[in-house]
Amino acid sequence: MRIKNAFPGRVILAAVVCALAIAVGGVASSSGAKKTAKQPAYAAKLSQSLPVAMKENAVPGIAVLIDSPSKGNWRATFGTAAIGKQVPMKMGNLFRIGSNTKTMTSTVILQLVEEGKLKLNDPIGKFVSGVPNGKKITIRELAEMRSGLYSYTFDRGFNETLDKHPKKAWKSSELLKIAFSHKPNFAPGAEYEYSNTNIALLGVVIEKLTGETASEAFQERIFGPLKMKHSLLPEPDEWKIPGPHAQGYQFGTNVATIESYAVPKAEQAAALDGSLKPLDYTDASPSWAWTAGGAISTPAELATYAKALGTGKGLLSPKMQKVRLNSLRPIVPGDKSGVEYGIGLAQFAPGIVGHDGQLPGYSSFMAYDINTGDTIILSANLSASPVTGENAAVELAKVIIATLYGSSDVPGGNPAAANG
Repeated sequence: MRIKNAFPGRVILAAVVCALAIAVGGVASSSGAKKTAKQPAYAAKLSQSLPVAMKENAVPGIAVLIDSPSKGNWRATFGTAAIGKQVPMKMGNLFRIGSNTKTMTSTVILQLVEEGKLKLNDPIGKFVSGVPNGKKITIRELAEMRSGLYSYTFDRGFNETLDKHPKKAWKSSELLKIAFSHKPNFAPGAEYEYSNTNIALLGVVIEKLTGETASEAFQERIFGPLKMKHSLLPEPDEWKIPGPHAQGYQFGTNVATIESYAVPKAEQAAALDGSLKPLDYTDASPSWAWTAGGAISTPAELATYAKALGTGKGLLSPKMQKVRLNSLRPIVPGDKSGVEYGIGLAQFAPGIVGHDGQLPGYSSFMAYDINTGDTIILSANLSASPVTGENAAVELAKVIIATLYGSSDVPGGNPAAANG
């Protein structure tokens, strides 16, 4: 949830094809796709290359969903849901979706704008007192990651508490107190910098304006309308995943991974051959991530949401969806690659929008192509690769994108990778 990562400009797929690669934990990769249905042309290649990539990044198990009007649909699972046991991954499993939650928080904010309850240019100080530069930082700048506020997830003391008390129910006021104890990193609007503090503040705004908990607001405004029956934002005291799920893993403690999720080079071989085991974070409370990263969903329901996010249907009016898409701006001034961030929305390449998510134990990637209607969802039960330190689901999504569209189409950067 804390480091800054980026897609490389090219993806090199594994040269050696493996028919039944052995995933971490000793379980042969298995496809969840229906055997009787005709498989898309790309399925055979991904059935071979994804297990290879999993082994290269020590990923125990994944669930993959691809919907493509032109290339065909595919559902598949690979690997194990529990290291050391033969527990197949299932498409119906619940996953912690990390910072994909941020898109939901910003969606609710935009709904409140439509209802006339606030404006994007309102200063956050109008709703929350004590915010550094609170009279200058706007709601828009918070959602677009341009506030300059320090992200509480970098604070060492905070991470020490996470390690000592993994089931602690964090209050938003505690998170903001940590964030506000640090000076802002730059003046409001001066540059782009991903910060969980921004979205925690928006969560506070949602609760103040709706009179509901953020969890209730998400259910009423997103999960209910989209018929996402198994998705939720847990209340702060709810740390268990309420349904069938894979065990979630991470190499290293929260303190050890403040700067990087990659294990020391001397330990990487052990991480890849299974002799160095990751830690089990399945039951760690997500309350500290809250509206910045605490939601839970299934791959199928996340696909439903990704399509609504990209089109606005069921969430926002066409006018407000246009405002959202028009808010996308390069994270690096002058960059022409199409890698941009807007109001709680990342663009990985021109027209391909979505987000990714990473929480101790789990990682996910969602993308929707506005032009083709293609949707890609990948959920994994490992937070990050011990070799690259990058979001594990993102590492595997690169393989999917390269297979579907060619390696030159792999995004050149990931604006949503840092901190979650």
